[in-house]
Amino acid sequence: MSDEPKTLDAAPARPSSAPRDPISAPRAGRGARWTLGFVTVGLVLAALNLRPAITSLGALLEEVSATLHMSGTVAGVLTSVPPLCFAVFGITAPRLARRFGPAAVVCAGMAAILAGLLLRPLATGTAGFLAASALALMGIAVSNVLMPVIVKRYFPDRIGSMTGLYSMALALGTSLAAALTVPMTDALGGDWRLGLGVWAVLAALAVLPWLPLVKDRAGTARTERGAPAGTAPAPAEASATASRPMYRSRTAWALACFFGLQATGAYITMGWMPQIFRDSGVPASTAGVLLAVTMVMGVPLAFVIPRLATRMRQQGPIVVALGTCGLAGYTGLLLAPSGGAWVWAVLLGVSNCSFPLALTMIGMRSRTGAGVVRLSAFAQSVGYLISIPGPLLVGVLYQHSGGWGVPIALMGGLMVPQMIVGVLAGRDRTVEDET
Repeated sequence: MSDEPKTLDAAPARPSSAPRDPISAPRAGRGARWTLGFVTVGLVLAALNLRPAITSLGALLEEVSATLHMSGTVAGVLTSVPPLCFAVFGITAPRLARRFGPAAVVCAGMAAILAGLLLRPLATGTAGFLAASALALMGIAVSNVLMPVIVKRYFPDRIGSMTGLYSMALALGTSLAAALTVPMTDALGGDWRLGLGVWAVLAALAVLPWLPLVKDRAGTARTERGAPAGTAPAPAEASATASRPMYRSRTAWALACFFGLQATGAYITMGWMPQIFRDSGVPASTAGVLLAVTMVMGVPLAFVIPRLATRMRQQGPIVVALGTCGLAGYTGLLLAPSGGAWVWAVLLGVSNCSFPLALTMIGMRSRTGAGVVRLSAFAQSVGYLISIPGPLLVGVLYQHSGGWGVPIALMGGLMVPQMIVGVLAGRDRTVEDET
């Protein structure tokens, strides 16, 4: 972190009003270890559930549209709903976290995902299906925002490794839902309702480890400043953090733009890359495997990149390295889409690992848990709003230009501003320095 805020970091923790009983100290220590265990399991299971509601639907969208008599326009809108819901509902996460505690809100988010996945197969019309999907996406939205907050609060000295762990689980959940939904649907008799509903089992498992944490309003054995159990952050500092407007911070805006541009690239890749390969002569089955390769790259790298980022004072070099991979991948798609398809798929998969890097920087760009809550909500909500037009614009350009040259040039061109704002977001400073 920057040199300026060290005085705050070094400030002694203020004791809580209730003195701790020295006899019960070992028991408190064991309780803290159990709490951290529940949080670790909860983080992994929650992350596994943050994308299957989306990618499982994408695999069966044609069958769902036919059964529910959706028009092409409605089906297209349905694919644009996730980032919109993430932006709209994600902004409510800070208020909910302040009132109920982040763990309780994540627990409720997992329950909302479970309810949405259970209700969606029961829908008999488009309106009911959209409402159930929105319920699941609402749970995903608040959980998206609070994942970095949970890491900052419970693991202040392991931000990189824990962010990597849940980012890896998120990438794994995304890949599994995309790869297994159709085979599971076929194994269950070909009914898309069962194929979508089966993912509710995973959501039910994710609720369980958060239940013991619902009343854990204080966090863990450490506060966000690394103080031992039984201490709390200074009220003046917490109040000041809560009152600082994020829109006045250049770092917060840089993070939001970086998050939005990387999300734009990810949604464009997931939505259009198979079609690009198919139009270049690659068989449909191979195009699907190439997309899976791109998505699977995020599993190991999502664990490595956050750990590396937290060891560096500035994360700009990682931003540039990932952006360069993206530029190389899009250049390859433009010049020889089928000739080097596997190489371009790998390069774009590496580039898409800007997502776990963005989450890591959110945890590093504020000194307090309250600051991370608000920074996460601001960066993700604004970022997802930025990402909404990207996939639609690519489709329009493809339709009107008659080929993929202009859309791919746009995709590659977006990597340049992504690298610029990413370097700005990765500077060694916190939002408190600027607000």
